[in-house]
Amino acid sequence: MKEWKGTAAVENIPAVTAFIDEQLEAASCSMKAQMQIDVAVDEVMANIAQYAYGDGTGEAAVRFELDEAERMVRITFADRGIPFNPLERPEPDVNLPAEERQIGGLGIFLVRKTMDGVAYRYEDGQNLLTLQKKI
Repeated sequence: MKEWKGTAAVENIPAVTAFIDEQLEAASCSMKAQMQIDVAVDEVMANIAQYAYGDGTGEAAVRFELDEAERMVRITFADRGIPFNPLERPEPDVNLPAEERQIGGLGIFLVRKTMDGVAYRYEDGQNLLTLQKKI
């Protein structure tokens, strides 16, 4: 397992993406899967940076694990912010015109559609969101 730790801030999204890309390239990940993972990582980190700590700031950790036999990566985002399970949000009605849709929810919807698995748990005072993707 490899890990990135730092402040949960929008400015750190490029550093997290670079960390993930380094691991994916070392694992010979396909470009399509890497692009999908990058979009998901960007979305999850943006949500943590913007919402996890309210008006304050806090830390985030991103853990990368590769199951070589399965060619599956697991990326776990951890923060000690406000407990929040994004998977409990109703899926947006993407058939509605943009001006009629409720704000929010499209990012996690996209993450759920492009990853092979997404799981949330709150444990030891931490939000833990895990993405799984075959590479």
